[in-house]
Amino acid sequence: MTVSLQGREVLLAHGRVMRRRFVLVLVLGAMMLAALVLDMATGPSGLPLKQIWAAFTGSEDASRAASVIVWQVRLPVALMALLVGAALSLAGAEMQTILDNPLASPFTLGVSAAASLGAALAIVLGLSVPMLPAGLAVAGNAFVFAFGSVLLLQFVARRAQGGAELLVLFGIALVFSFNALLSLVQFVASADALQQLVFWSMGSLARSNWTSIAILGCVCALVLPFSLEASWRLTALRMGEERAMSYGIDVRRLRFLSLLRVSLLAATAVAFTGTIGFVGLVGPHIARMLIGEDHRFFLPASALSGALMMSAASIASKLIVPGVLLPVGIVTSLVGLPVFFALILRRRARG
Repeated sequence: MTVSLQGREVLLAHGRVMRRRFVLVLVLGAMMLAALVLDMATGPSGLPLKQIWAAFTGSEDASRAASVIVWQVRLPVALMALLVGAALSLAGAEMQTILDNPLASPFTLGVSAAASLGAALAIVLGLSVPMLPAGLAVAGNAFVFAFGSVLLLQFVARRAQGGAELLVLFGIALVFSFNALLSLVQFVASADALQQLVFWSMGSLARSNWTSIAILGCVCALVLPFSLEASWRLTALRMGEERAMSYGIDVRRLRFLSLLRVSLLAATAVAFTGTIGFVGLVGPHIARMLIGEDHRFFLPASALSGALMMSAASIASKLIVPGVLLPVGIVTSLVGLPVFFALILRRRARG
C-alpha cells in the first residue's frame, strides 16, 4: 500500500512538472508573437498601430505607402528575426548537448568564420557558386563554405576516431585558419568591397526578403522534426556518453547527424543575415533555466527563446539611435557579452 501511494505521488509530481514545462513553452510562444507585433509596430516611419493592422489585413482603409512599408519592409525583417533566432538557438542547444560544453555555440566549430570567408570571396573577388543568380551569390557562397566546414570537421574527426573534445579542438583550428584567409582577402580588397564586407560581417536584417524567408523557413521546418525525434537520445547523452551507449544509442552517429542539423541551420541563417553572435549561446541557456534538460521541451523552448531574443534585438536596433537602423549583430553582441562572461565565471567557480 505504501509503495503504491509513493508511486502515485511520483506520478503526480511528474505530471505537474510536465504541465509546467508545457505551459512555459506556450508562454514563450505567446511572448514571441507579441514581440513580432511590436517589431512590426516600430520603425522610423512612425505608422500608428491602426494603420499597420489595416495594411496587414488588406483593408481598404490602408494607404498604399503603409501597405508597402508593412509588406515589403517591416514584416520581412520581423519574420527573418524570428527565424534566424530560432535557427541559431536550436543549433546552439544541440551543439551544447553533443559537445557537453555549455559555452558551445554554432560558431564554435568555425561556421561563422567559414561563412565570412565565402562571402568575402563573392564580394571582393567575384567568386561564387556557378549558376546562382547575382542576388544570391554572397548568400550561396556563405552557405557552401559554412556547411563544408562542418563536413570537413566531421570527416577529420571520424578519421582520427575522436570524441567531443577533438571536435572542439579541430573547430578552434578551423576558426583561426578561416580568419587568416579572411584577413588575406581583406588585405587585397578595394575600399568599396571592404566596406560591403564589413557591413555584412556586422550582421543585419535589412537584406531580408520573401525569398530568403521562404528558404530559411523551409530549412527550419525540415530540421525541427528530426531534432525532436532525436530528443530522447540527446537527453540520454546529457547523462554521459557511457550511459547513453548502455541504452543502445550509437553516440557517434547521433553526434554526426546532430552536427549536420546544426550546420544546416547555422549556415542558412548566417548566409542571409551575416554574422550574428551570442544568440546560439544565450538562447539555450535561457531555455535550460526555465525547462531543464528534457529535450522534448528544451529544444522547442530553445528555438522560441532565440526567436524572442532576436526579435527583441531587432526592436532595440531601431530604438537605440532614433532614425538609424543599427546592425542587429552589434545589439546581440552587446547583450550577449555580459552573459558570456557570467557563464565563464560560473563554469570556473564550479570547476
